[in-house]
Parts: sequence; C-alpha cells; structure tokens
Amino acid sequence: MEQSKARVTAIGTYVPEHRLTNHELAKMVDTSDEWITQRTGIKERRIAAENEFTSDLAVAAIRNLIERYQKSMDDVDMIIVATTTSDYIFPSVASQVQKKIGMKQTGAIDVNAACGGFGYALHLANGLITSGLHQKILVIGSETMSRSMDYEDRSTCILFGDGAGAFLVERDEHNPSFLSYHLTTEGEGGIHLYRSGTATMMDGVELKPTGHLVQNGREVYRWAVTTVPQGMQKLLEKSSYTLAQVDWFVPHSANKRMIESICEKSGFPLEKTLISLEYCGNTSSASIPLSLDMAVQDGRVKKGDKILIYGFGGGLTQAGLLLEWGVES
Repeated sequence: MEQSKARVTAIGTYVPEHRLTNHELAKMVDTSDEWITQRTGIKERRIAAENEFTSDLAVAAIRNLIERYQKSMDDVDMIIVATTTSDYIFPSVASQVQKKIGMKQTGAIDVNAACGGFGYALHLANGLITSGLHQKILVIGSETMSRSMDYEDRSTCILFGDGAGAFLVERDEHNPSFLSYHLTTEGEGGIHLYRSGTATMMDGVELKPTGHLVQNGREVYRWAVTTVPQGMQKLLEKSSYTLAQVDWFVPHSANKRMIESICEKSGFPLEKTLISLEYCGNTSSASIPLSLDMAVQDGRVKKGDKILIYGFGGGLTQAGLLLEWGVES
C-alpha cells in the first residue's frame, strides 16, 4: 500500500430523538422484545422525525464535530456522503450538506455502497488527499433507513434505524491514519439484499417493486460470517500488523449474532469489538462512526490506537480499513 498522507482529525455523530423500542414494535408486527433481542441483540432504534431527512442528520453530525473539536469548515474542499436513503434522487445529499453548512469552495458527491459505504467513502478520501488533489475532506455516513422499511415484514423492520456520523480527514504527511485496506464485491449476491428502483428483474429473478428494503437474511448472514473473517486476514497481510496488535474492531453493526460469529471465526475478542446496534439498530453506512464515537466519548478509544473498521452489505460489497486513530482526546 502506498504511504498514506491523510489523517482523521475529528469525529461527530447524531441520532434522532425518537426511540422505537422492541415493545413498541411488538404492537405493530408479530414479534416480541425477547424474540428480537435473542436473534439480533437490538433493544431499540432511533427514528427520524417526519420533517427530518438524511441531509439533516448529516448536518447535525457535522455540527457535533465542529462543537467538539472547534474545526473550521471554510477550507473543506470535498464532501463525500455515504448513503442509500438520499433526500432526493438528485440533488445529492452532499450538495444539500454544502448548502446547509454554507461551505463555498468544495466538491460534493454521494457514494452508494449500502452498509459498506462509510468504508468506501473513507478509502476515497484517503486516496484523494494522498494523491495531492485535496487537502481537507468531510466523510459522512447518514441514513434514514426507517423510510425504506415495510413495517409488516418482521424479518427486516426490527433491524433498522436512523443516524449519522462524520469524520474530518486532513492532509498529514507525518502522522497518517490509514495503514491498510481491503475492498471486495460479489455482485452475484445482489439479489439477496436490495431496494427496488426502475428495474423489475435482477439475474432473471423478479423483484418486489415496493420500494422497501428486501433481504434474504439467511444468505446475507452466511456470506458475511464466511467472507468477513477472510477479508480481515487479507487486510492485515497487506500491513505490518497482526490481529493481536489491533486495539479495536469496528464492524458494521448489522446483527449481534453475526458479529459474534465473525469474532469467533476471526479469533478477535468480542470484548474489544465496538457496536452501536443495541440502542441504534442497524443504521447502515452510519453504524461504524456511531459505534466508534461511543467509545471515543467514554474514553476507551485513544489517540494512537489501531482500529480495524469493516463495512459489509448490499452489493454485496465489503470495505475494511486499518487505521491509527489520529484524533486528539
């Protein structure tokens, strides 16, 4: 891997105020708190207000970052938003963020890699800065997954929630954050996790044209617990680090049982694994920054810690990165 010249210098997060608990869901669909907790580890999820959209969550996460780290946004020269739940088909969420924050001289793009999106967006930011094309990039994962749910389908609606997280990535030739990466895609598995659009077929299979998220949970689970541990190993093989030298593992917070299996197969301790799903649900591209920030705020994650983040989801895509945490406490 080419020597990175980019460092993560700040983090901010936001979740909506409204909590949708398992007990409340049990009044909407045939389920129970015990059933959901045993199978997913989720107790509640946050739900955006009626007038609160993906760009609003992203802006709130950025404002949290600014307040905590006293960072200026005036010289940000690129905004990258990972999302599958944009306010509009176009304009992009990133362009809405630019407008609402008031940044003038910046590019703005959205990245759609589903639950692997934040990792892909970070990878792009590292490449743009290391190449010298950009100096200061906002990377955001923001989702209003509740708006793509079928609340009559208990296999999916129990999982997802809304939230946002933001990293500021700046040029730093002496103390870079990015140590290694691993990206992969298995497009043939796309039929197992999708939200329909204009196409009515995928690989000869008729799609459900409802606009709701559709998931074959069994197939996605099998794919993730088999391939993520392999990807973690490949990522580390590119670096000079071993799994024992990793301080924290931050997987996409999809399902606690899935994460337990990934940890078991990879040999990484569950107690050093950071997740946000218990009280946020599966927030897709926002889950990794939400999980990490919980540990930043309570003092577990410290500057210099080696952090392995690993996103995986619809596509089927994966994006893992090994970072040296560069944010001052």
